[in-house]
Amino acid sequence: MKKTKKWLVAAIFLMPVTVWAQKIAPTVSYTDTKGIAQETKAISDGQAPLDAMFKANPTDIDNLSPAFEWHFLKKTDTGRDELFVRYEENTQYTFNESGTYDIVLKMLDEKGELLDTDSINIFVAESWLEFPNAFSPNDDGLNDIYKAKKEYKSIVEFHAIIINRWGQKLYEWSDPAGGWDGTYNGKPVKDGVYFVIVKARGGDGKEYNIRKDVNLLRKHLERGATE
Repeated sequence: MKKTKKWLVAAIFLMPVTVWAQKIAPTVSYTDTKGIAQETKAISDGQAPLDAMFKANPTDIDNLSPAFEWHFLKKTDTGRDELFVRYEENTQYTFNESGTYDIVLKMLDEKGELLDTDSINIFVAESWLEFPNAFSPNDDGLNDIYKAKKEYKSIVEFHAIIINRWGQKLYEWSDPAGGWDGTYNGKPVKDGVYFVIVKARGGDGKEYNIRKDVNLLRKHLERGATE
């Protein structure tokens, strides 16, 4: 009887070590809003389009050949919708829509038994886009480039043009990080009023159709003058 009890106690302590020794520690790598590469367990400041690289980082798998399942789920008002599943140890995905996502990773043995599971949470912000009404391209390091306000978020499609009062196109760009330096064919244009026309779309589906005056003033602008 004593031997039986000792065997049971030993079995209880050994089983978790045998079954659950294999672990995963998933991480996601991306470039943050400051342009710095990050590797983390969660993203709270994502902006669409968000390029993300997921790694399973398994440990103690020894001679096993485990299978991996990445379940991509998006939160909704009623719960979570599974978007798709990836079957690879490491995977890449670009988030083009705003929202909150749960990426659930499962590691299974050759028989399909679950070895370990973990998840990564990702938040992709709703879109936002505005433009100033003036800039001062005088090489003083302040407001030298006419571009979207730096707080823009989750813009997945973008096109902007600058025209003069006669409708002549002076410049165009297709990246919200870009902008106009106040020149045409390499030469500075005169101070005065120009116009910007912007068509863009956010990761939340919001359409932006912006048309506004652009005051080019090479004299230094006071702080807040471009708001």
